[in-house]
Amino acid sequence: MGIDFIRYWNAGTIVRVAIDGAESVDEDDIGLRHLRVLSLLLEVGSLTRAAQILDTTQSSVSKILAKLRVHFGDPLFVRVGLSLRPTPRAIELAQPLRGLLTASDAMRSSTSSFDPRSSTREFSVLITEVGMIQMVPPLMAHLEKAGQGLRLRAVPLDSRQFGARLEAGEADVALGMFPGAAATMRRQRLYSETYVSVVRKGHPRIRNLSDPEAFLRERHIMVTFSNTGHAVHQVLEQVLTSKLDKDHVQVRVPSFVTAAFVASRTDAVASIPARFAEYVVDDLQLAVFRTPLNLPRVEISQFWHERVHADRGHRWFRAAIYELFGGSRAAEVSELKSRTA
Repeated sequence: MGIDFIRYWNAGTIVRVAIDGAESVDEDDIGLRHLRVLSLLLEVGSLTRAAQILDTTQSSVSKILAKLRVHFGDPLFVRVGLSLRPTPRAIELAQPLRGLLTASDAMRSSTSSFDPRSSTREFSVLITEVGMIQMVPPLMAHLEKAGQGLRLRAVPLDSRQFGARLEAGEADVALGMFPGAAATMRRQRLYSETYVSVVRKGHPRIRNLSDPEAFLRERHIMVTFSNTGHAVHQVLEQVLTSKLDKDHVQVRVPSFVTAAFVASRTDAVASIPARFAEYVVDDLQLAVFRTPLNLPRVEISQFWHERVHADRGHRWFRAAIYELFGGSRAAEVSELKSRTA
């Protein structure tokens, strides 16, 4: 029987552990690594998604589940359609399991020190494409100044649940707006965001675009909502969809970055987050104006899992993020002036 390898979260670090095949181990030998997989399955309800998050095979996760079933004398999960539903016994285990794993991580982190000057730790953030443009450069500069061995990894959002990815240790924090985040997820507000609209400099009707009727008559670039759970796209799309005639949506694109580039090379209007606009208007030769619609504000926060809350390195990283983007240093740009050619 070969050895399958699976990743699990251990005090803020991804580690690799060997899991022997079910035939070659004592079925009563249940360790924390097995319980972590059980906790993840309770959260995502899918062997496939759990395997993706843990970067292993579905077969490896199935073997662990089989061992857990023998140990607890219960199926733990039953298949209903395409998902796994927990049995009453599994639901009963959820709360004490969460407490056990949290206590385990707290015990590990309570004695581990962190010195950024000597650390070689790689911190990782789950972040949107816009967030990468806005936040990664200052984060890189901050880490380089704090310690030459510190590294940063930007992890793109995808269709997988971001909370489960944080629990599995795929990233240290998630940055953005996630209204569907579990109540148990730790979070800290960073700043409040609004939207502005942009067109290319030299747009033939640029002087009239601040008028609501003229604005609605233009052709628009619509940024469509994705299945990442990030809501900044969705909030804007809902408002524009309710105001614009379908014939006035010239193109639909998946990101604000693409929308800004398309606007710079056409006569279409793009509406994008105000902070992002500040980063790209000069490079793309865009003119900025206040969107003449009643658009809601969005709250940008950092999110992390309870299990790493007490980790000293993680606490240092969260404080760095807040120092750079939260509080008074991240006070929202009150008004962007129109910049026309």
